[in-house]
Amino acid sequence: MPKIVFIEHSGLEHQVQAQVGESLMQAAVNNMVPGIIGDCGGNCSCATCHVYVDGAWRDRLPPPAKEERDMVECALEARDDSRLGCQVRITQELDGLIVRIPESQT
Repeated sequence: MPKIVFIEHSGLEHQVQAQVGESLMQAAVNNMVPGIIGDCGGNCSCATCHVYVDGAWRDRLPPPAKEERDMVECALEARDDSRLGCQVRITQELDGLIVRIPESQT
């Protein structure tokens, strides 16, 4: 099972074991990571799973689809490294992935 590291704005880290095939958002919700809510249930329509992908991992993820890019533009504190956790599927290759949770979600 891939390990994912979620880092709150305060610096507090949450290391979770994720299931291959589930979304980053679902892994966070299943492990009660604060700040990742997933109000829309993973339908790319709310941005309550907004995260910043660590620079070392950005190029390892598939690029976001237009729908995700459009929704990220509506998120608070959006940046170039912003992604929606519901749109990132966990693969074995993402073992060790580091994402940060925006201050606006804490």
